[in-house]
Amino acid sequence: MALAMGLALAGCGEMAARPQPTGINDPYESANRRVHAFNKGFDTAVFKARPGHPRTIDNGFTRSVTNVGNNLGLPGKVVNSLLQGRPEPAVKNTFRFLINSTVGLAGIFDPAGSSFSLPETDTDFGETLAVWGMGEGAYMELPFFGPSTERDAAGRIVDIAMNPVGAVLKGSDATAATVARLAGKAAERKRFGETVESILYDSADSYAQSRLLYLQSRRYQLGGKENNDAQAWDPYADPYAQ
Repeated sequence: MALAMGLALAGCGEMAARPQPTGINDPYESANRRVHAFNKGFDTAVFKARPGHPRTIDNGFTRSVTNVGNNLGLPGKVVNSLLQGRPEPAVKNTFRFLINSTVGLAGIFDPAGSSFSLPETDTDFGETLAVWGMGEGAYMELPFFGPSTERDAAGRIVDIAMNPVGAVLKGSDATAATVARLAGKAAERKRFGETVESILYDSADSYAQSRLLYLQSRRYQLGGKENNDAQAWDPYADPYAQ
């Protein structure tokens, strides 16, 4: 963790003074496309809907599994909000975690959102780095994780290393928590299957399409954390997106 944070902070000092990125910066496209092909093959084997079956499965079971996985991710979001100097979302996510872990039966249900008006405030260490002034760097596609940037890839390493749940739970409990989080991601993939599969299997160039949509949504999510101009939102800036 110390090594990951040291590398991230070193990059922060170097990149903060550079102009903020616009458009698409993909110097690793050849390698990224190979990783994308691997990810697409994995998705095809594990998740892709078979002919005659719905792409999206959004029912009580998939929502419950997603809820459990998301609930286990809340302590890390609390830490990141504090690192960003944002106590309000940290407090709200803390109460959300406590309510859903108890009243919600370990996160199976979401009374915090439905009864207490405490929706999840999503964040991660990639956003923390953006708040600290680190530029997004080049686009990357990571095995299994999918679209990312150099900054967000470093953020994922730190998020995994500093996960409070992993620090508290040991042995079989830690294994169960990891399995629950992975199951939550799998359930989330099926809940949004129509959107995911339209990008992966209906696009003329699924790599370019997923890259464009990721960069747009991530820059929108970060908002004022870095300066974006209209060029970043222009789909014609990507020669592969038609």
